Amino acid sequence: MKVAVIRKGHFNAAHRLFRPDWSDEMNREVFGICSHPNYHGHNYEFDVRVTGEVNPETGIVIDLKKLKELIEVHVELPFDHKNLNVDCPEFADRIPTAENICIEIYRRLRGEIPPEMDLHIRLSETPRNFVEFPA
Repeated sequence: MKVAVIRKGHFNAAHRLFRPDWSDEMNREVFGICSHPNYHGHNYEFDVRVTGEVNPETGIVIDLKKLKELIEVHVELPFDHKNLNVDCPEFADRIPTAENICIEIYRRLRGEIPPEMDLHIRLSETPRNFVEFPA
């Protein structure tokens, strides 16, 4: 029987939604106040859901201490108190939207989670706005 294990994480980061090949007017039209040239920040909250079979010897799906460490090393430390546009190379050519950040969190953790386990990420940019990957 499969069980989902969920660990919450968070980081605080600044970003700007804009395309450098567009005019300021076009960026404002598409991204609104999120395209402000001086950036803005969020207190991002996210859930990492790992689904798999319960190990009959241990009674667990995944060691929560190990999952906590993976989240800290691969997500929280690299993103916390950073300007995602400036400090994170993965967003040099990709707009750090909530969607792209969620996909990046998944990408960073997928290789660390055993392949027989499913991985799902839910990222909240605000209490009312969140994204999930895979959908």
